[in-house]
Amino acid sequence: MNPKFNHHKFSVRKQILSLVGAKIDIFDENEKPILFSKMKAFKLKEDIRIYGDETMQDCLITMQARSVIDFSSIFDVVDVETGIKIGSLRRKGMKSILKDEWAILDPSESVIGLIKEDNVLLALLRRFLTNLIPQHYHVEMNGTKVAEFKQNFNPFVQKLNLDFSADSSGKLDRRLGLAAAVLLIAVEGSQG
Repeated sequence: MNPKFNHHKFSVRKQILSLVGAKIDIFDENEKPILFSKMKAFKLKEDIRIYGDETMQDCLITMQARSVIDFSSIFDVVDVETGIKIGSLRRKGMKSILKDEWAILDPSESVIGLIKEDNVLLALLRRFLTNLIPQHYHVEMNGTKVAEFKQNFNPFVQKLNLDFSADSSGKLDRRLGLAAAVLLIAVEGSQG
């Protein structure tokens, strides 16, 4: 696995203006840009990629929706170097109306974790006061919190701070965790 994925803390930030789809930068805990992402615009099926360089030539991870516009979208996350599927991320359609919830699936489609917005009341308020109440997600595997994703308050720049410190035994593949954070910024952010 690429060493850029071996950090405990990251921040994921969507660039303010991009006419060719969403561009997202991923920083290490020292705010050094280490990974870069792009979601192609005007595609019927979401296609998001994570690159190891700013020129976006060195593709490391792909996240591709299985179907066109689906309320319970499933995104397959694939390691480009090996061609092996790392896992999938499935939006929990009806549950996500009240508060965002995503299932983390292993390569054989078994649910191994959940990404859940922190609070139903705050989630409902966020639906009406977009970007005024920062989002906060808990990532759980087998009922144990392994990571936390916190949005900064900023009505202009979408940014998630990721903390995988609680996952000292490495239960959650960081590539899958980062893919989830990029999806939250790119997909959920465009729906808010």
